[in-house]
Amino acid sequence: MVTVINHPLITHKLTTLRKEETSTKDFNQVLDEVAGLMAYEITRDLPLTEVEINTPMETMTTSVISKDIVLAPILRAGLGMVDGIRGLIPTAKVGHVGMYRDEETLNPVEYFLKVPDLSDAIVMVLDPMLATGGSAVMAIDVLKREGAKHIKLVCIVGVQEGIDAVLEKHPDVDIYLAAKDPVLNEQGYIAPGLGDAGDRIFGTK
Repeated sequence: MVTVINHPLITHKLTTLRKEETSTKDFNQVLDEVAGLMAYEITRDLPLTEVEINTPMETMTTSVISKDIVLAPILRAGLGMVDGIRGLIPTAKVGHVGMYRDEETLNPVEYFLKVPDLSDAIVMVLDPMLATGGSAVMAIDVLKREGAKHIKLVCIVGVQEGIDAVLEKHPDVDIYLAAKDPVLNEQGYIAPGLGDAGDRIFGTK
């Protein structure tokens, strides 16, 4: 399943992210806000279990989330989405999947992995950009190797090439986007896109 979350607040904030003149500080703040807004849709189908509690008035039966939530940002740009989602799910655990894109081949290279127990968790792979799909596919490969069975891929902007690449290798993974852009340019970047999200998050360019 591919879901493009159309909401006026997300569209408005995405405009700020796209602007070339947006500062590092504002980019980070708005990225947090967009990720947080997306979290409502991403978590719509989380499993619940019934519990009995005491209110100040009486005992009642209600529900709580029944599985662990693990956020798995693809380093380094995925880190920019963690706080926005964790603000709504403060109990979420955070794993880290380190990958970089070889600028000549455009292929992803794995260099770091540290994750909690994934076997019965809902795992959200975070990466602002879904471009060629190579990093997302490799990250999902790695997380499945580590025992993940329930995976959602959460990106801010994506293109059809990346969507197709992920669904071809991992048809069981749901994909969530704030926007779907038309093309990849010759350098493998999304256009119009946001630019290099990692550089914009950390002010390295």
